[in-house]
Amino acid sequence: MIRNQTIVDILNEEPKHQELEVKGWVRSFRANRFIALNDGSTLKNLQCVVDFENMDADLLKRVTVGAAIAVTGGLVESQGSGQNVEIEVASIQILGDADPEDVKRTILQPKRHTLEKLREQAHLRVRTNTFGAIMRLRSQLAFAVHKYFNENGYYYVHTPVITGSDAEGAGEMFRVSALDPKNPPLVDGEIDYKQDFFGKETNLTVSGQLEAETYALGLGKVYTFGPTFRAENSNTSRHLAEFWMIEPEIAFCDLDGNMDLAEDFIKYVIKYVIENCQDDLEFLEGRQEQEDKSKPEAERSPMRLRDKLNFVLENNFKRVSYTEAIEILKNSKPNKKKKFKYIIEEWGADLQSEHERFLVEKHFKSPVILFDYPAKIKAFYMRLNEDQKTVRAMDILFPGIGEIVGGSQREERLDVLKQKMGELDIPEEELWWYLDTRKFGTCVHSGFGLGFERLVLFVTGMGNIRDVIPYPRTPQNAEF
Repeated sequence: MIRNQTIVDILNEEPKHQELEVKGWVRSFRANRFIALNDGSTLKNLQCVVDFENMDADLLKRVTVGAAIAVTGGLVESQGSGQNVEIEVASIQILGDADPEDVKRTILQPKRHTLEKLREQAHLRVRTNTFGAIMRLRSQLAFAVHKYFNENGYYYVHTPVITGSDAEGAGEMFRVSALDPKNPPLVDGEIDYKQDFFGKETNLTVSGQLEAETYALGLGKVYTFGPTFRAENSNTSRHLAEFWMIEPEIAFCDLDGNMDLAEDFIKYVIKYVIENCQDDLEFLEGRQEQEDKSKPEAERSPMRLRDKLNFVLENNFKRVSYTEAIEILKNSKPNKKKKFKYIIEEWGADLQSEHERFLVEKHFKSPVILFDYPAKIKAFYMRLNEDQKTVRAMDILFPGIGEIVGGSQREERLDVLKQKMGELDIPEEELWWYLDTRKFGTCVHSGFGLGFERLVLFVTGMGNIRDVIPYPRTPQNAEF
């Protein structure tokens, strides 16, 4: 029986002249003799050598760029450079034609395309080298996330996508409703959500944190890894309206333990892809270097891609209080010379990406964990410190990207939590179930959130978050 194999496995085999079958898409067909075949399992193509004089000419005319074919033949040592093995083609079957005239209108045409052009044809871009590499890396990163938590005794919890609460208190949420938008039921001029599907106002979740906390206070260590949504009108290279979040929550864990976990976790998943995705990382590193050549010096990447990843692995994350960071920034040259877009003048300022990158790339030259932020700029559920001014919050800052993780020790004291909710006008009846957990065996507990696309952005070296998710959702764009 002829074996059907993936190209990544075939390229690692010895040339034993055994007959096999491989299926994939044609990347190129040169001199009516050399087919470059790719099936998505690897960046590399498999060369299939055709004896065109003994092959049906009409069949060969259908071997065009983009066509899906099945090739049967013997695996032999390659006669040319660039590959160790190749297939001597015995037969070809056309599985799906691709008209060359149609291909000319698409990004399947073998030439360099802009990233903007690739986004316009997002349904085809995974067939390019760049997006094949990105999406294989994304898949491996997702696997490494689950692998890490599974190996460390965490339970995977699926938190609701439709929710009646706003975990961040930001109010930038997508409403979910089954009411007729043209003729909704009204009471005193207001929409009567009691007649809606859930009998109340509901939204797409901005975070699974609050629900995950309740499960940590029963299972000990849990994590969520699912889609989250923000109706933020931020049309930038770092924001998406729909993205994936990794959120561990741990009982009996303080902020120091939380910082230890976040650092260990990030290093684990980066190490995993370095060890398992060398070809794709090497390709994306070369791509980044080519891109940098066309950029002004100031906009170029400070490090090569794999050097940047190893930089994270080889350096302990520097832990710095917010107060200390503000002093560093206030006294920095860019601040004194007004080179920062947002000048740091006083304690309490919300740090921007330019400040975060300065701390990481210029001052400490290592990843940085900032902690003990002003309570006024952080969420209600973060534990209030004894100074009554700061909370046990932490952010992890990375080179080239700024904040990649946000977390905190959670406020476990019922009275303090109620007080903070009251100050922010968060109704207790909306979160009665969350408050309940502070009545029945409350304990110190902590957690963090890591935007998965930010992690993929960092690992792939891409410059725009829309290029690390299959179908980006952004303001005025829900195509595909």
